[in-house]
Amino acid sequence: QRLMLDDHAPMEAQYPEEGPRPGIFTAELGDQQQPISLAGCWHSMQRGCAVLGALGLLAGAGVGSWLIVLYLWPAASQPTPGTLQDEEMPLGCSEASGEEALLPTLPRPVSFRVDRDDFLLEVQVRAQSDWLLVCNEGWSPALGVQICQSLGHLRMTYYKGVNLTDHKLNSSQRFAQLSSSPGGFLEEIRQPRNNCTSGQIVSLKCSECGARPLASRIVGGQAVAPGRWPWQASVALGFRHMCGASVLAPDWVVTAAHCMYSYRLSRLSSWRVHAGLVSHSAIRPYQGAMVERIIPHPFYSTQNHDYDVALLWLRTPLNFSDTVGAVCLPALEQQFPRGSQCWVSGWGHTDPSHTHSSDMLQDTVVPLLSTQLCNSSCVYSGALTPRMLCAGYLDGRADACQGDSGGPLVCPDGDKWHLVGVVSWGRGCAEPNHPGVYAKVAEFLDWIHETAQVS
Repeated sequence: QRLMLDDHAPMEAQYPEEGPRPGIFTAELGDQQQPISLAGCWHSMQRGCAVLGALGLLAGAGVGSWLIVLYLWPAASQPTPGTLQDEEMPLGCSEASGEEALLPTLPRPVSFRVDRDDFLLEVQVRAQSDWLLVCNEGWSPALGVQICQSLGHLRMTYYKGVNLTDHKLNSSQRFAQLSSSPGGFLEEIRQPRNNCTSGQIVSLKCSECGARPLASRIVGGQAVAPGRWPWQASVALGFRHMCGASVLAPDWVVTAAHCMYSYRLSRLSSWRVHAGLVSHSAIRPYQGAMVERIIPHPFYSTQNHDYDVALLWLRTPLNFSDTVGAVCLPALEQQFPRGSQCWVSGWGHTDPSHTHSSDMLQDTVVPLLSTQLCNSSCVYSGALTPRMLCAGYLDGRADACQGDSGGPLVCPDGDKWHLVGVVSWGRGCAEPNHPGVYAKVAEFLDWIHETAQVS
């Protein structure tokens, strides 16, 4: 398996010629001729014209039936032009053994949201359609931390009780009271009520994430303008770009564990994190944020790149601006189904020969693929673990490549962007039947939150 490290020899791994990804690569799609099996053709010719004639009549009847169905079938059943269709299992591919069946997704019993203007916390209980304001009685800071994390934020910024009389509310507005266990976890939501005994409701603010302040100013093309992906960072050893990373907070970034493992003997003071830049030529030695701690996942495996994530705690926090910001983590139980249009970005190789890295940040859109498909016999033959996901195209039109390792795979949910994957490994770049493989961030949420809180 080849990991996506920039301008370095591939790492040895369990799966030959498959490894970490370094750069965005877009392939030119040409006409591809499939080998045609001629087995049995001569034997068929000896059967005579009678058999061929019968087959011709059957084929004609089939074509006629197909045309009738095509023109009489309701228009609603036709695929919408331009929409992504689910990738099909390649013909002749078998599913990997041990593939777990997908369980049906149960509706969340409780949902939260925070009003964008007044930061008022609202809760929706079970299948009820109305949103309830949260009463201040029984509130605790631990509840705020838990709710912010469940929404995809790394931290809670502040909370306070505000007077009901300070807000104009509908006469039909109802309220709820939350209570927590001694450990600080949500225990229950009391039945909706018409008022709060304290006369106060909760105002909650979580750490900012997932916004693109300058995104509306971007014009088409693959080269990225400043502010398009404000969470994109470059992890450099000295002034040499090694891997991509994603900003989670001013003092935290996440990257791939294999990026740091390969250079684990390097001096900590030599590492720098650069954010807000789109051109590597602007990087100078001793610029960027210094790294205080490198924390790879304790279960990271060099054999199959399982648990391929690492956190970097910065000694000098990043200054957030229109071009530097944090990405949201996946919200609790948030589902991004196969076919979701997501984006990967980085400074890696842009050609299949791995001879050219991009000075300018590049990006491309890749659809999420099902693990069942990627673990099939003619894709990755069961190499993906539950901590991995894959995205891309079976025809190899676009992919991450060497130098993109550790970078973000982000998916939109409304006006927020969530970090769904970390560029990890793959076979070649944009090779047919070998899409990119990413560390699945949703599987590491507990570890990320615990690590950030302890530090």
